[in-house]
Amino acid sequence: MPSSRWILATAVLCSFGAMAATPAMKTAAHAGSVDTAGMDRSVQPGDDFDGYANGNWRKTAVIPPDRSSTGIFLQVFEKAEKRNAQLIRELAAGHPAPGSNQQKIADYYAAYMDEATIEKRGLDPLKPELAAIAAIHTREDLARALGSQLRADVDPINATHLHTENLFGLFVAQGLEDPSHNLPYLLQGGLGLPNRDYYLSADKEMAAFRGKYQTYIAALLKQAGTPEPDAAAQAVYALENKIAQAQTSIVDSEDIHKANNPWATADFAKKAPGLDWDAYFKAAELAGQPQVIVWQPHTVSEVSALVASEPLETWKSYLAFHLINQNTAQLPKAYADLAFEFYGHTLTGTPKQRDRWKRAIGMVNADLGDAVGQFYVQRYFPASSKARVQQMVSNILAAFTARVDTLDWMTAPTKLKAKAKIATIKVGVGYPESWRDYAELEIRRDDPVGNHQRAELHEYHHQLAKLGQPVDRGEWWMTPQTVNAVNLPLQNALNFPAAILEAPFFDPKADDAANYGSIGAVIGHEISHSFDNTGAEFDADGRLANWWTSEDQAHFKAAGQRLVEQYNQYEALPGLHVNGQQTLGENIADVSGLAIAYLAYQKSLGGKPAPVIGGLTGDQRFFLAFAQSWREKTREAALRQQVVTDGHAPARFRAQTVRNIDSWYDAFAPKPGQKLYLAPADRVKIW
Repeated sequence: MPSSRWILATAVLCSFGAMAATPAMKTAAHAGSVDTAGMDRSVQPGDDFDGYANGNWRKTAVIPPDRSSTGIFLQVFEKAEKRNAQLIRELAAGHPAPGSNQQKIADYYAAYMDEATIEKRGLDPLKPELAAIAAIHTREDLARALGSQLRADVDPINATHLHTENLFGLFVAQGLEDPSHNLPYLLQGGLGLPNRDYYLSADKEMAAFRGKYQTYIAALLKQAGTPEPDAAAQAVYALENKIAQAQTSIVDSEDIHKANNPWATADFAKKAPGLDWDAYFKAAELAGQPQVIVWQPHTVSEVSALVASEPLETWKSYLAFHLINQNTAQLPKAYADLAFEFYGHTLTGTPKQRDRWKRAIGMVNADLGDAVGQFYVQRYFPASSKARVQQMVSNILAAFTARVDTLDWMTAPTKLKAKAKIATIKVGVGYPESWRDYAELEIRRDDPVGNHQRAELHEYHHQLAKLGQPVDRGEWWMTPQTVNAVNLPLQNALNFPAAILEAPFFDPKADDAANYGSIGAVIGHEISHSFDNTGAEFDADGRLANWWTSEDQAHFKAAGQRLVEQYNQYEALPGLHVNGQQTLGENIADVSGLAIAYLAYQKSLGGKPAPVIGGLTGDQRFFLAFAQSWREKTREAALRQQVVTDGHAPARFRAQTVRNIDSWYDAFAPKPGQKLYLAPADRVKIW
């Protein structure tokens, strides 16, 4: 589904693929958990380290028909998915007590899987809302309808994005300049395609997507019995195109200083005329808020003007389409198939829709994530794993602190502030300290559409309840069963969910070289986000504040620019290059995280030499484990979408991060003239 860029949470990955274990991989586990069979030793490490580490795997890897990519991340994800399926089915079979979390999980899953009832009811579950849209007669009515749809929805898999087809999205977090209380943030939304570039790009592939999207809008409206669906689709697309033209780019949205726009709610009518803001905020349950931080002020003003200038009938068609589009997963097969054909097949190249039980597991986790997560960690996350990962985190934080002391370019005052920030980072491993309360959420065994809508509203009310309240720095933004990790700059906090703390990322039986190269680099990556081009703008309390001397800041930005230029050179598809500025934060975190993880690994050896395993030194295993964590094979359409919309570079380029690390040169001896070789002065060192 489409998304708008959001950068107050930065995750380690952008996508994940699927790969089944092979006999070669199982054998390789005895070589320090490095997959030697997946390597291609005919490739020179200095020319293509990703090809060297993963070339043989890539030659035979097959992308599953229901996936847009394959690789390590979905290997781990599928393990979590199977565990979730087992848990949920056991709960469903156990006659859970009414009102319990077990009952809600079981009934949500059962309702989603009851295809016969879903087919019988057709579009009936949405008819009251569709009738309300049809009854819009005034601009005030329209404002109320738009306000009632405002939701808070941060995607737990890709936390750098706020997903919303609604005109605007809500995010609740501490104020940029007030770390003591939570405030509302208003963000751009309203598009059915992944982001504004799909509407505005002159690229021929993008133009083709636009035509197919308009065809999809018409098909969905026709399925719903809309009169003159082709004309309605044309009007809806034209409106979205105007919204896209008003939207702020990803790069500009990442500039935290451009986002710091607190508006008094009473001033919205003057600053963004066109939308009846009193009616909008009342319907959105925000009428009592004294101010809202507007992330993209130009967009809000331009889109508000569209509310006044575009015909009411166009807005009604727009609202009806998006209502149906947001609920296709819970509607009859014809709707779900249309949505998959466009969003899955056309936009990502995926030929086959996922089995319904897999989609059901995904929806249960999305809407009842903490309820499932409690059972997940009880069964699958032992205290020994938590303790060992916590120790790794402590070691890597200590390595980061020690690294700051060695930076010859940073002055003493800035070093003190940096170390103070490291000392106050709050790290969550496995699962949160407190769980969401679902007592007020009604889940019915015969109402999949209502279950999903009530769950979204429940989450929205959870976020609204935080407004004006003290900040909980221990709040998690991912569920324990999520295969990802996240840094939260405003909270100065990190989350490492239980599900990513699995082999090959983390294997209690593996040697330290593999664990530090894989999960250690993930940990280092997330810590480093506190000091990337966005994280470095926040102090130890999560306040937007400049804690740098002017000289240090100039050096930091110059190093970042060199990294931008390095990644601009990578060509993902013919003529389509990585945007080094768009991916800068993730690239800084990759470079710095890998460097810090390596230092922590060296310290873990206690001064003793690392053993040679399977003919590989400890340093070689460390860097190979890192590169193999990023092995991935992706369909062309999905890769194009990632490059255009995402803040992460494609995985194969992330594996080449090693070219900036001096110790990699010692381990693999790349030579001048090879493609990855950088002279010492050209290697980007930020932390």
